Amino acid sequence: VQLQASGGGLVQAGASLRLSCTISGITFNNYVMGWFRQAPGKEREFVAGVNRGFGTTDYTDSVKGRFTISRDNAKNAEYLQMNSLKPEDTAVYYCAARRSFMSAVPSTQQSYNYWGQGTQVTVSS
Repeated sequence: VQLQASGGGLVQAGASLRLSCTISGITFNNYVMGWFRQAPGKEREFVAGVNRGFGTTDYTDSVKGRFTISRDNAKNAEYLQMNSLKPEDTAVYYCAARRSFMSAVPSTQQSYNYWGQGTQVTVSS
């Protein structure tokens, strides 16, 4: 299984970005896709996730109403749409996945088996 994240960049506060995570090697539908981020000097934190087998989603409080997860089946890609970006959203963003037969969306790094490389998001004030 390979994940590849892309779509980061430098934007001004209030702008939008869409991160992409292309997936290869996953031949099952019951997986969880998570997005994490790590700001300089801080620990990696959960941002959002979706359980494709059950259709459940979870977002950390600071991004609720601004970030949305979606998927393009034809491209085998997951997306994180980020609107109304704030300087505090600046971080390296990672996508991660794991197979799951439960409805939960794990929020801990240890719960995920597969990781993509990070993509930098910088939001200027």
